[in-house]
Amino acid sequence: MAQDHVHSPGAAPPRAPARALAALREATDACRQCPIGAGATQSVVGEGPAHAPLMLVGEQPGDQEDRSGQPFVGPAGRLLDLALQEAGIDRRAVFVTNAVKHFKYELRGKRRIHKSPGQREIAVCVQWLEQEIALVRPHAFVALGATAARALLGRPTPVLRNRGQWLAREDGRSVLITVHPSALLRLRGADHDAGVRELVRDLARARERA
Repeated sequence: MAQDHVHSPGAAPPRAPARALAALREATDACRQCPIGAGATQSVVGEGPAHAPLMLVGEQPGDQEDRSGQPFVGPAGRLLDLALQEAGIDRRAVFVTNAVKHFKYELRGKRRIHKSPGQREIAVCVQWLEQEIALVRPHAFVALGATAARALLGRPTPVLRNRGQWLAREDGRSVLITVHPSALLRLRGADHDAGVRELVRDLARARERA
């Protein structure tokens, strides 16, 4: 990342304004413009430093994120942390969030199984993502998966066809397209290792742009 955004080891950068994020959390908690919020434990808004140069956007909270109220703390989050470290990016120096702020799931016995949000649900939640963008004012984005790409670009964006490419938002900011870490959790052996290397490569490209 650019030199003026590099932080010394162990020094946490200033966080995004707590009052603004608290107000956003309250607003998203109360949102019932789509049905997902009624079944979730709580909304999950992003976290990271004020004016982070890079914003990473995923799909939606998972089961552990829904329970904790923090983004990317489950298995996919741990894989993302590893990939960020390998790419030379301090997670504390980026803003991490999701396109959809509530956990969509179906019950199988007592287990809550992830379900992908629909187009309407993504469209409803874009307002909250845009508020985070206005608050943080990042230079660039990483779209982790198709839902994030759609929310950031306002159009369907096939991930495999556009992976590793920089695409432009209407506001002129650049969006790097890559896979969501959860997709790599389904791979095994050499396929998993290759997938992680490709994600690290994509994140390293984002680091150079931000």
